[in-house]
Amino acid sequence: MLSAFISSLRTADLRRKILFTLAILILYRVGASIPSPGVNYPNVQKCITQLSGGDSAQIYSLINLFSGGALLQLAVFAIGIMPYITASIIVQLLGVVIPRFEELRKEGQAGQAKLTQYTRYLSVALALLQATSIVALAANGGLLQGCTLDIIQSTSIFSLAVIVIVMTAGATLVMWMGELIQERGIGNGMSLMIFASIAARIPSEGKNILDSRGPVVFTAVCIAALVIIVGVVFVEQGQRRIPVQYAKRMVGRRMYGGTSTYLPLKVNQAGVIPVIFASSLIYIPHLITQLIQSGQATPGNGWWDKFVANYLTNPASPSYIAVYFGLIVFFTYFYVSVQFNVDERADEMKKYGGFIPGIRPGKPTADYLRFVLNRITLPGSIYLGVIAVLPNLFLEIGNTGGVQNIPFGGTAVLIMVGVGLDTVKQIESQLMQRNYEGFLK
Repeated sequence: MLSAFISSLRTADLRRKILFTLAILILYRVGASIPSPGVNYPNVQKCITQLSGGDSAQIYSLINLFSGGALLQLAVFAIGIMPYITASIIVQLLGVVIPRFEELRKEGQAGQAKLTQYTRYLSVALALLQATSIVALAANGGLLQGCTLDIIQSTSIFSLAVIVIVMTAGATLVMWMGELIQERGIGNGMSLMIFASIAARIPSEGKNILDSRGPVVFTAVCIAALVIIVGVVFVEQGQRRIPVQYAKRMVGRRMYGGTSTYLPLKVNQAGVIPVIFASSLIYIPHLITQLIQSGQATPGNGWWDKFVANYLTNPASPSYIAVYFGLIVFFTYFYVSVQFNVDERADEMKKYGGFIPGIRPGKPTADYLRFVLNRITLPGSIYLGVIAVLPNLFLEIGNTGGVQNIPFGGTAVLIMVGVGLDTVKQIESQLMQRNYEGFLK
């Protein structure tokens, strides 16, 4: 692997792509450390230290993780890449509902450019909405509940509007930086930014575990994280290969087809998208409750407030874990059905003369693919749910009280391993084109 890494740096264009990607990631982390104008940064740090492991830190743990800790610190890049990811998922799902989006998707590069433009507009709108919500919560004390210090210096309309505009502009800049990595760098830009955000928190959180719980617990947490990594790599690489044969056909004076290949169906066909969907959806009731309570004289007395406080606030409660796990399983099936259209795949195979041995082309092929996909999606959804709820099941192990050390949790490992494998494979393909020995042997 070391020789392959040296070979990649010796190749001029590949070295340029790797260095460009690293430079963008460094700029992203710098922006995630700069506080927004009008934010009292010392008070924010004191509040985070006082309330680490509290309900506020827990309920925003995963979203704060995706921003590398910038969300609770109200940094310039506090919103991070989440609006773009959410917008991309929404646009992809709308392709099933809106015929116009489906037509654009089938138009090729021109249609994809329009869909990308729609995604950008929706990302800016979502970033503005999320920035407004976060700033409103920070202004009325709902973001870091229990802290009496003022984390925003002035609560005037102008000052709050400036913070919202800066955060929205930061999210737009992050989106642009991710697209730059996609075009001129190596790997998926959005995924690499999340990877960098999670990786940036690992050293500090590891030190917190070592200082608070001692070397024995720290070693146990590291061993558990290593076991999770091995399990995630094993499942992420697992796939069901369906054999496909193509009949011979004459096109002009040339013979095409007659080859045998396979259709790979991954065990985790949906990736980490269901976890993002479920985590975003389960924290919405808490967000709505905080916004409602900010305008009440006696907050917390309504049936909705009690329901959210009892069942959807504490990540360690059985009800929260059950709802979170159920949402992940549901969104796994939903996203796989949207992303992998078995009818389209069957039509494409029939169009080019392909067939599955023993299965007739057309509808029988689609029914067979749907049957196989449903069978492998079940263990894939259970795997995603178990990995995601592991930090909730063991909140007190390796933590100072809560999910503060969530970079060692299952979701973070799932994202980092997935992004790492994808990036290594892309570098591998670049090296193989130049006849170098790659990372994977």
